[in-house]
Amino acid sequence: MTTPNITTTETSDSASQIATFEHDRGFISRFHHALHTTPALVPLIVLVAAIAIFGILLGSKFFSPFALTLILQQVQIVGIVAAAQSLVILTAGIDLSVGAIAVISSVVMGQFTFRYGLPPAVAVFCGLAFGTAIGAVNGWLVARMKLPPFIVTLGMWQIVLAANFLYSANETIRSQDIAAEAPLLQLLGYKFKIGGAVFTVGVVFLVALVLFLAYVLKHTAWGRHVYAVGDDPEAAELSGVNVKRTLISVYAIAGLICAFAGWALIGRIGSVSPTSGQLLNIESITAVVIGGISLFGGRGSILGTFFGALIVGVFTLGLRLAGADAQWTFLLIGALIIAAVAVDQWIRKVAA
Repeated sequence: MTTPNITTTETSDSASQIATFEHDRGFISRFHHALHTTPALVPLIVLVAAIAIFGILLGSKFFSPFALTLILQQVQIVGIVAAAQSLVILTAGIDLSVGAIAVISSVVMGQFTFRYGLPPAVAVFCGLAFGTAIGAVNGWLVARMKLPPFIVTLGMWQIVLAANFLYSANETIRSQDIAAEAPLLQLLGYKFKIGGAVFTVGVVFLVALVLFLAYVLKHTAWGRHVYAVGDDPEAAELSGVNVKRTLISVYAIAGLICAFAGWALIGRIGSVSPTSGQLLNIESITAVVIGGISLFGGRGSILGTFFGALIVGVFTLGLRLAGADAQWTFLLIGALIIAAVAVDQWIRKVAA
């Protein structure tokens, strides 16, 4: 019987190939794990890359304190509404009425002040309460009546949109009147400077809201319940989570946040207009998806949503400063949306 000869060179080559394969597999596995455990990592990488690319192409015209803070000012409304949308999507739902809630809340604030003569502080409170109530109705219909979130919020969007125009009689309250008689309504639009950077109270509110929700979702029982309901509502019910109460609270809080967005909208445009914010529902979903929150629920980070809103702002401002056609913005953002969903599917497949 002849024993086959295995040279030292062949053995070392085979060992080297195995070691290389295991090293590559280990790196890819660690990368997959990082993406799965840190959902905000992908949008953060895209955001940094976008800032770097536009910074190289445009130089100081883009890399100035004013330009960078202008991005924050431009995305503050979308960012606030997207924070509300994030909570709903984390439960595997969707809210198409977020923009309409924001607008009608602003209309209520304005009309209660100028039509009924209420103090601006009371009018703002009424607007916030109104937005919360609409969100709670959405949550009740989804949780108690077992209706699909898409259908419920699509119908509510139409109802609130019509009520908005009927109640306001399509009347715009001018910024001069608000500044003279009810400056509190424009509070979130007030600007202040830090060096060469210009911020608004609305930007500060957005950042504080994102940090607060990030803490609540990660470190409180309610936050864990939100993720559990989105991941598997039946398993969450069996483990003691009150799924119905959690869903109603999520939609109600989303309505409250949208009402704050309506308040910020008054500060941003200066006036109370029933025709403003018509695309906030689509823009908020865009920020959420690009931010890495899974449309299937149970996975994602509110910080990712914030980065997603900033990505849209960076592309919009960067292309505008570069003199590109506005359609390029829609093209690139559309590509990012598809890519974000593809990455989410890939991460879920690897995690499984």
